[in-house]
Amino acid sequence: MAMMHIQPAPFFASKNRAFWNLQLAGWGGAFLLRAVNTLANGLPYNLLVLSLVTTITGFSISLILSVAYRQLIDRSPVVTWGGTAIVLITAVVTHAAIEAWVQGLYYASLSDTSFAQRFIGITYIPLTLLGGWSALYYAINFFLTVEKQADRLQRLEAQATSAQLAMLRYQLNPHFLFNTLNSISTLVLLKQTQPANAMLTRLSSFLRHTLITEPGSQVTLAQEIETLQLYLDIERMRFEERLRTDFEVEDGALDACLPSMLLQPLIENAVKYAVSPQEEGARISLTARVVGQRLRVTVEDTGPGADGPVQLSMLEGAPGAPVSTGVGLANIRNRLEQGYGADHLFETRSQPGGGFTVMIEIPYERATEMAPADTTQTTPPHTDVEAATPQGSASDNVINLNPQRAIGNTQ
Repeated sequence: MAMMHIQPAPFFASKNRAFWNLQLAGWGGAFLLRAVNTLANGLPYNLLVLSLVTTITGFSISLILSVAYRQLIDRSPVVTWGGTAIVLITAVVTHAAIEAWVQGLYYASLSDTSFAQRFIGITYIPLTLLGGWSALYYAINFFLTVEKQADRLQRLEAQATSAQLAMLRYQLNPHFLFNTLNSISTLVLLKQTQPANAMLTRLSSFLRHTLITEPGSQVTLAQEIETLQLYLDIERMRFEERLRTDFEVEDGALDACLPSMLLQPLIENAVKYAVSPQEEGARISLTARVVGQRLRVTVEDTGPGADGPVQLSMLEGAPGAPVSTGVGLANIRNRLEQGYGADHLFETRSQPGGGFTVMIEIPYERATEMAPADTTQTTPPHTDVEAATPQGSASDNVINLNPQRAIGNTQ
C-alpha cells in the first residue's frame, strides 16, 4: 500500500559534491585532451604550461558563470535566456582575450601575429567549451527541478491517499456507535444496569483497541479477528443466541497484512441485514486462506439475501434492497481501491433461497516485524460478563483458527 517514492539520482544526492566532481572531471579532461594533442604532434613540452593556464582560466570563468546562472535560472524565460546569452558572450570574449594574451607572451619571438588575429583565431575554442558547459549546467539543473517536482507530486498524492483512507476509517466509528449506544440506552431505560454496564465496558474495550491503530495502517489478520471478537461480544449482548458465528482461518493467513478495520463493516452488515430482521437470527461465517500469492477472505451469512445475483450498486439503495447508510460496503470498496488500485477483487453474491456472501482478495503480504500484541485486559471483568451474557451464547459461537484441528461448528 505504500506509494512509490522517487529518490534523487545517487550521483546528485549531494548537489554541491556533484558540481565539483563534474568540474574537475570536465576541465581535467579538457587539459588531458590538449596535452595528448601536444605530445602526439611532437610539439615542445613547454606548451603544456600554456594548456594548463588556459584550462585554469576556463575553470575559473565557469565558476563565475555558475554564480550568474544560479541567479538567472529561476527568472522568467526572457530574462533567463537573454541574461544567459549576455553572460556567455562576455565569458567567451574574456576567455579568448586571456588566451590570446598568454599566447602573445609565448610566441612573441616566434610569430608577428597581432592580438586581434590571435583573438579571432582562438575564439571558437572557448565558445565550444563554455557553450557546452552552460548547456550541461542548465540541463542538469532542469532535470533536478523536474525530479524534485515529481517527488513533491508523489508526496502530495500519498498524503491525499492517506487522508482519504483516514476519512474512510473514521466513517466506521459513528456508524457502529449509533446502534451500540442506542442499545445501551434501551437497557438503561429498562433498568437492566448490569447488562448496560457490561456493554459499556465492552464498548470501551473495543474503542480502545481500535483507536490505538493508526487510520490507514495495516494489521495482521489475527489482530483484525481480535477486533471482530470485541465487536461480536457487544452484539451478542443484543441478540443473544440469535447471533451465531463460525470462523475458519488457515494458519498461514493469520500473519497476512490487511487494512485495519476492513472486515468489521462486513460483520456489521451481516448483523444488520441477516441477524436483526429474522426472529431465528442467522449464522455469520468467515473463512480466510492463502491462494497462491493472494489472501482470500470470505464472509457469509444465512440471512434473507436478495433476489438473484447482487451487484454492489444494488446494495446501496436499490429498490427492494435493505435501507443502507451507504457506509459499509461502499467504504470497503473505496479503501481497497485506494490501497491496492486494480490489484484486488471485491465480489458480492446472493443466492435466491437466502444467504449473502462477500469475497475479498488482495495481495498476500506477510507481517515479518509486527509490534507485539497488547496484553492489557481487553474484556470486561469476569463478574460483569457472567451477569450479562445470556446462557449458552458463549458456547454456541465457535472460532476455528486451524481447519486441521476441528473444534466444531456453531449450531
